[in-house]
Amino acid sequence: MTDFTIASFNVKNLIGPDQEYYRFQSYTPEEYAWKVDWLSEQVQTMDADIVGFQEIFEESALRAVIDAADTEGTADNAQHIPGPDKRYRRKAIFRKLAYRPYTDAALAVAPNINDGGPGQRRPGVAILSRFGFAEEPEIIQDLPDPIDIDFGPMGPDGGGSFRLSRLSRPILKVRVPVGRHVITVFNCHLKSKLGEYVRPDGADYPPEVDLTRYDPVARALGSVRSALRRMAEAWVLRRAIVAELQAGHPVMALGDFNDGEHAVSSEIISGEHPFKNYAWMLRHDAETPRDRYSEEEDAQIREDIEAVRLHSAEKQFIRKSSRDMVYTAAFGGVYESIDQIYMSRHFLPDAPASIGQMDYFSVLNDHLTDGSHAEAPYNKLASDHGQIIAHMRLKD
Repeated sequence: MTDFTIASFNVKNLIGPDQEYYRFQSYTPEEYAWKVDWLSEQVQTMDADIVGFQEIFEESALRAVIDAADTEGTADNAQHIPGPDKRYRRKAIFRKLAYRPYTDAALAVAPNINDGGPGQRRPGVAILSRFGFAEEPEIIQDLPDPIDIDFGPMGPDGGGSFRLSRLSRPILKVRVPVGRHVITVFNCHLKSKLGEYVRPDGADYPPEVDLTRYDPVARALGSVRSALRRMAEAWVLRRAIVAELQAGHPVMALGDFNDGEHAVSSEIISGEHPFKNYAWMLRHDAETPRDRYSEEEDAQIREDIEAVRLHSAEKQFIRKSSRDMVYTAAFGGVYESIDQIYMSRHFLPDAPASIGQMDYFSVLNDHLTDGSHAEAPYNKLASDHGQIIAHMRLKD
């Protein structure tokens, strides 16, 4: 058996000191040092073989976090892990306590092509892998062929359309060799729920951001824009996932989905849930009320859907445990999971052509507050997301 762990970590605005990433927001050297130290401790605690990072403004800052984790983790090993002169050195507890540095790990970084100057920076994503990469990483963001979503013939002028030519943040795709398998891993950070507002020509800012002239209808339209973008980005990811599955590759998709598991955007990524029986359903080409799908067609339909579905690591864990809830984000007293690890049925123990399973699912969320004081120093420097880790086991 081959064991490995895979994790998702939104680090929250990782950039070097004295650089204005958003308007009037930057880190002093002391704040940056504190943030690197905090993030490195989380990396050590996770100790994951594959990590998908979100909100990376600078590769150098991420490497500083990894280097700090390796330095501290190696020093801790020297203090706490028995040497070869101890007869109990092989005990499982000491193997599990040992931190494994990322000295020979591969790091792929996808910068954001929407990145602007000071005060208008836009973050990218990254993947760290102790197993390296089987192929050159691929970045999906600027779409060679824009996506036109036509809403069909609704009324004399049609139902309108929506065009997406570029994602708000990149999707990073890598192939990771684990044991005798190669797993396709996608890391994403979909559009947030923050409203998108359009600045009129000649104006200094969109009128919707002037809260002294609060416009609830216009701000609601901003939420529509962000939701449309997030769902369209989810579809771009879904298209890439299905291509990998149809090519026979095991797939894991992780990241900050900015939506819960049952949101439309998340269900676009994971795929449809099949009905238990299609034999009772009226056929698409029915000519009489008795025209239903056959039992053979029912089996085929369910298999076609199941073959391209992804499954939530969190949901698998909850099914097997008595835990009440898992959450990775908190704001205004609302606790929810918007960071996800999804996996194809290759990782379900009883599925056809299964190559392994998830044994455990960890969440590091003790640092989260309810977001009531967004400007508090700790909220600025620590991540505002919990970290999630799936503990996987592959068959030999």
